Amino acid sequence: MSAYSSDQNLNVTDVTGNDVEVDVATNLLDGTVRLSVLWTDEIHLNPDDAEHVARALLRAAEHGRSIADARKPGPDSSAASQ
Repeated sequence: MSAYSSDQNLNVTDVTGNDVEVDVATNLLDGTVRLSVLWTDEIHLNPDDAEHVARALLRAAEHGRSIADARKPGPDSSAASQ
């Protein structure tokens, strides 16, 4: 089982038609964001698809922040009792 959750709303492929894909995923354990270009080292996007990738990255960043914030320890209860 993967710790990463891909953005299911992102369906972007290379404009050259060679089936290269982009994947944006959030690590559910630590909140880091992974941007993958599958099957090659680069991808050529039309402006609309570039915007879709940017929005997916923003969604992943927001999701990652909420995961990371939830993992932060709360205030030290021993300091609060003093």
